Amino acid sequence: MQPLPAPAHALPAADVVVALQSDGTWGLSEAEAKRRLHTHGTNTLTNRGGKPGWLKFLLQFNNPLLIPLLVVGAVKALLGHPRDALVIWSVTVINAVIGFVQESKAENAIAALAQSVHTEVEVVRSGARQRLASEQLVPGDLVQLEAGARVPADLRLLEGRQLQTDESALTGESMPVHKGSTAVEASAPLAERIGMAYGGSFVTKGQGMGLVVATGDDTEVGCISISLQDQVDLTTPLTRKFGRFSRSLLKLILVLAGLTFLVGLARGRGVEEMFDGAVALAVGAIPEELPAIVTITLAIGVNRMAKRRAIIRKLPAVETLGSTTVICSDKTGTLTQNRMTVQHLYGGSQAMTIEDLWPNSGRAGSTNVALQETLLAGLLCNDARPSRREGLVGDPTETALLVAADAAGIDRQDALERHPRRDAIPFASEQQFMATLHGSERILVKGSVEAVLDRCSRQLNCLGLPEDLDRSAIEAAVGAMAARGERVLAFAIGQAEASQHQLEHHHVAKDLDFLGLQGMLDPPRPEAIQAVAACQAAGITVKMITGDHLETARAIAREIGIGSSPTAVAEQLLAIDGRQLAELGLDGIAECVDRVDVFARVTPAQKLQLVQALQANGEVVAMTGDGVNDAPALKQADIGIAMGAGGTEVARQAADMLLTDDNFATIEGAVEEGRTVYLNLRKTLAFVLPVNGGASMTILLGAVFGTALPVTALQVLWLNMICSLTMSVPLAFEPVAPWLMQQPPRPPQQPLLTGGLIRRLLVVSMFNWMVIFGLFLWSTWRGSDLALARTMAVQGLVLAHLVYLVSISQLRSALQALPRLGWSAFTRAPAVLLGISGTVALQWVFSQSAAMNRFFGTAPLNWEELGICALPMLLMLPVAWLGERLDPTDG
Repeated sequence: MQPLPAPAHALPAADVVVALQSDGTWGLSEAEAKRRLHTHGTNTLTNRGGKPGWLKFLLQFNNPLLIPLLVVGAVKALLGHPRDALVIWSVTVINAVIGFVQESKAENAIAALAQSVHTEVEVVRSGARQRLASEQLVPGDLVQLEAGARVPADLRLLEGRQLQTDESALTGESMPVHKGSTAVEASAPLAERIGMAYGGSFVTKGQGMGLVVATGDDTEVGCISISLQDQVDLTTPLTRKFGRFSRSLLKLILVLAGLTFLVGLARGRGVEEMFDGAVALAVGAIPEELPAIVTITLAIGVNRMAKRRAIIRKLPAVETLGSTTVICSDKTGTLTQNRMTVQHLYGGSQAMTIEDLWPNSGRAGSTNVALQETLLAGLLCNDARPSRREGLVGDPTETALLVAADAAGIDRQDALERHPRRDAIPFASEQQFMATLHGSERILVKGSVEAVLDRCSRQLNCLGLPEDLDRSAIEAAVGAMAARGERVLAFAIGQAEASQHQLEHHHVAKDLDFLGLQGMLDPPRPEAIQAVAACQAAGITVKMITGDHLETARAIAREIGIGSSPTAVAEQLLAIDGRQLAELGLDGIAECVDRVDVFARVTPAQKLQLVQALQANGEVVAMTGDGVNDAPALKQADIGIAMGAGGTEVARQAADMLLTDDNFATIEGAVEEGRTVYLNLRKTLAFVLPVNGGASMTILLGAVFGTALPVTALQVLWLNMICSLTMSVPLAFEPVAPWLMQQPPRPPQQPLLTGGLIRRLLVVSMFNWMVIFGLFLWSTWRGSDLALARTMAVQGLVLAHLVYLVSISQLRSALQALPRLGWSAFTRAPAVLLGISGTVALQWVFSQSAAMNRFFGTAPLNWEELGICALPMLLMLPVAWLGERLDPTDG
């Protein structure tokens, strides 16, 4: 392979083929492709990498909740208390390590998930078309382009049919660019290079064939160092809410710490003692573990969704899913199995089943010329093809037509030889038909009933002779098929001239002969029926938006259960088509969109209008799509959901989430996980903040009443570490609650701290204060020294919070199910059980270890004192019950 003598866009296409030692028809051989792959490497951009690890770690300290602790530690060190400084800094370092490790895991997981959906391309090698991962492309490969595909490398176009590409990522030009095989001047700017399709752009219309001239870093995208991969961003609306909450809380804490210091001085206490008190209050009140827990919870949610075949491309989608109120779903492949099979046919004024046309069936269908021509048209006007590796490859509708023709005894290879294709008008959603020109001087048209009938003036009878078009009989046959849930395609034939080699739109605009209809069925997914019911139970409305016929959509919707009730779906009011929507106008759409559940024969523009109308009515909309023209609606929706298996690359790039199995049940599972993420974060808030509030309130009131501090700064730091490491982190691993999908969606405008949650925090904080102060005063009253009194206060609070942890976690339901399920009930909350075990072990060491006694100023407890410390566990039961009644949103 020789270097090109000039830029590829300036050379005739044939010269580029010769220079790259390829073939414009056969492409490269497999052996040559492997050799070039070894020479040029994979078709990927070099990863520029993100921030270095050391910088990511240091940035963990750039947090409003950690900076004050760093400052306090420095002051302690300067005042000659290195032990205190070491412990304070240890807390910040431990939380920074947790945040760094979990954030790195989250970034790696999200990046790996984003890369797990590979772009596949259609390549011609050794004359055979095959699908390959885009990474395997090499210079000289012959690539087929079609609408919706991402251009996988820099290509010199050899041919194009109404080909347009979106090059906005490279040129900034928002409008699609028309492409062809014409060479331009070497100095032509990139936006004017008609004969090139550049990697990273998207095919928005038409078809084409191109030769790879550059891959990986050698492409135009690689040369200007534009990464095609989304940068992983763990910032979400929820984390920003936490940021604002943290800054506000920090201001309040600093005010309270200053107040504690001043009140103590006013009561005649020493400066150093009250500085320790102020430090203890600040350390106790700051929930420094919250940022790490938020990151952990979101990362867990992303990974759980991936296991359920939902890949999150944009992290805010995790939390938005929990607020979804309406899911607008496509029908084919999402609610149905995407396995189309022809069931019924109509032609020559006869309606038959596919079995009636089986060879030697002895039925009249085998002699109906119009039906035979209908089946032949379905075979010839078709881009699907057999493959040794993959069976039938192509659109499910087109593969069903091939199966039907084969079942009727039509030999595909013989038909292609007798009727070789010369040209084609590819299918486009705007025109709703596909047309092919054949060497047998026939033009075949396949498409929607409306698009085909509008072009027909006659029809073939059962003998194959033309007669007047009986439109009413045809429409009646369409209605009968659609009522059974079948998708109906119409076929027509026209006459071409012997010398004709190109097919234009005016050739198929009128005077065609109608051949017949093929009705095919795509049965609903059983799991989709269950998922729709689950969504409806969760207060989420499911709407079907499809390009199929109205009766087909209504029949499938009735079977799946879409609508307020199975019988209500059959009402005409709840299902309308695109023509009716167009007549309603924007105001009418806004008025009907809430009460109509099935929208059929809608255009891409109408999909966007429906999403906008639902959002204007206050709904949080999840929208599925797989085509090029679905991209605007996917971007507009609050959650854009693209099909990862069968969708186009344009749709994937516009979406927030990908379904790797194209299954509606996966959406329901993702919504469930999104709700779980938010619920677990609320549980964490409900658990962590009362500990901080109780400790800080205790120190403030100790200063006000003039008593010794019930807990020291070091002991408060230990308390925070226990709560963050062993007790609150397990809440992030809580599984989906069984009742979660019986609750209505969370209002998107709901604040982080609801009124109910604030009331719960106040009640539990007051109880924590009473536990700490009560045990401290009781112990000092009976003559214990400060070390023992403080040890009992800390132990009592931790033990009480073990009960509180059980009350807000799913361990409570596991305990309730213990008589019925036995020990297997605990499998629902393994992380919380592990956290409780770790807490008990650490607290035993905290009070009973001589080394810990010396370091933290604690004292060993006897069994009587341990029993007294356990009493708050019983008192916590009614407090937890009251907190749940004040804030019932956690179940």
